[in-house]
Amino acid sequence: MTQSVRFGSAELRPAERLLLIDGQPIVIGSRALDLLTVLIMHRDRVVGKEELLETVWPGLVVEENNLQVQISTLRKILGMGIISTITGLGYQFTAAVDNDFATLQQPPKTAPQPAPGTNSAADSSVVPDLAALMPISDARQHRASLFIGVGILAIVGMTLLIYLRARPEVSALAPTGIPTPPHSVAVLPFANMSGDASQDYFSDGLSEELLDSLSSIPDLHVAARTSSFTFKDKGAKIADIGRELNVGAVLEGSVRKDGQHVRINAQLVDVATGYELWSHSYDRDITNILALETEIAAAVTKTLQATLLPNASAMIELGGTHNAQAFDAYLQGETLEGRIDKEAVLTRIAAYEEAIHRDPNFAKAYVGKAAALDDFGGSIAASPTVHEYYERARAAAEKALTLAPELGRAHSVLAQILLFGYFDFTQSLAENDRALSLSPGDTFVLRRSESPLALVGRAESAVLNAQRAVALDPINGLSYVALGFALYHARQYPQAMEAFNRASSINPQLGDAAAFRGLSYRRLGQLGAASDSCESPPININNLACLAIVYHEQGRIAEAEAALTKITRTYGEAAAIQYAEIYAQWNDVPTALAWLNTAYHLRDVGLASLKRNELLDPLRAEPRFQAIEHKLNFPN
Repeated sequence: MTQSVRFGSAELRPAERLLLIDGQPIVIGSRALDLLTVLIMHRDRVVGKEELLETVWPGLVVEENNLQVQISTLRKILGMGIISTITGLGYQFTAAVDNDFATLQQPPKTAPQPAPGTNSAADSSVVPDLAALMPISDARQHRASLFIGVGILAIVGMTLLIYLRARPEVSALAPTGIPTPPHSVAVLPFANMSGDASQDYFSDGLSEELLDSLSSIPDLHVAARTSSFTFKDKGAKIADIGRELNVGAVLEGSVRKDGQHVRINAQLVDVATGYELWSHSYDRDITNILALETEIAAAVTKTLQATLLPNASAMIELGGTHNAQAFDAYLQGETLEGRIDKEAVLTRIAAYEEAIHRDPNFAKAYVGKAAALDDFGGSIAASPTVHEYYERARAAAEKALTLAPELGRAHSVLAQILLFGYFDFTQSLAENDRALSLSPGDTFVLRRSESPLALVGRAESAVLNAQRAVALDPINGLSYVALGFALYHARQYPQAMEAFNRASSINPQLGDAAAFRGLSYRRLGQLGAASDSCESPPININNLACLAIVYHEQGRIAEAEAALTKITRTYGEAAAIQYAEIYAQWNDVPTALAWLNTAYHLRDVGLASLKRNELLDPLRAEPRFQAIEHKLNFPN
């Protein structure tokens, strides 16, 4: 039996359910693949529309426009000279093939009978025909510029949003038995088909932009980036991904970037059935792509005869850029988000500054720069330069909000900066609340909400938000770290220990997880487990502080003093708050208070935890402690 059929630059492998262009696999919907197979099988004649509908949609009652949409999809992928329309009769495959095609089998049935009340043609009726878009006037072409990815992402995003909002809730798929949330989706990293591994950042970046845009829609449950991207290049089955992330649908695809030309293929797959719900292919010239965001969204809505989410287009565009070079630099900065080592953070800052240089109105680039400067000021910079970085971070965040006041992440980053850089707890809470109201499904916002809430005593809200982050991002150790901190500051030590343990099991390099797991063990009276945990590499300042405290309680005085000495030699007075914690736990109150006073004058970022820091409890009755707490003006 013939295993493949070749025509032009294309090859169809029906047994493998695979279409290749120039030897590279193309994401194509099951209906389109079946339709192409039928047309090739019967290329010696015109195939009537009724015959195609009965063959490709067996047992289903569908409208003729579904067939037209799939034909349009094939023509966009294969070119216009492959399938001819025979007016009043049907369609015929007219390309020359390079080998025998007569032995091709009838295409397999694509999907089971739909459940009562569901859309019997949901996979095809949602594909927009871009050829139907009205031409843009010369004047609009002149002033329209690149919003890279948004024209494409708006189509995919709007289609996905409308499908998910109309889709019934699926059954419980999570191994724990937790019901899969309605309207839930994971966006997998789109495959880089360019043949150049250095372009991974571009395909990953486009995927992440789509994911972030969808996360801004309150009605959607979108699995977060880190968890979704865990499956990159793993070849995992859709059903396994769905169960692991507890979502009902998975969006996947491919990106081929060749110079200034981009081809993107995307498909949406139902986790419960494994069947494709929707797919489409897009071609764009990066330098000439027009700002068609609103027009494309309107075209999709019209194609679907739907009026849902009239402002979704604006949500997808919010804070973006019309400049290809700016977007490219921004994506390179985003690839390093989450890394706190000096080289990575400086590279992030430089990438975002390049994006801003290319487009001074690129709000998301200002957010990225603000977050990177916040990381540098809080974790890397030494006194007295710390506040300089916070000033720059605040300026960048406020600029982002000037450009895009509704950008949730900008409010979230500003909340962090105001908290640790300025000890402005009241305004930090206000910015944090605003971020959560704008982006309630964004794990970036949810994780960062832990500190503004937990450190002023709003433990319940901090824990709930962190639990939401874990639900959306269950394979990200940082989500469990945020939950662990929320529980630790709420003094729920057994639960905090479990969260930190889960974080370390996912990523052993999360030093703070091991340190605060150790401190949680200590509060439970398990000193041996506490020292073992704090000894776990990588060793950072919090691990050393934990060891100085735990060793001292174990009677290992020389080792406790050695840990303190290592902090002193490495960090100097920049570790003022850690010295206060250690001496407080060693019951040396005068020395602890002296270091706390130093921390106050240095504006040590650790002072933000003063109200909830259990290590400073031995100092709370001291007037000098109370004076500093009063000056910091914590809200009641």
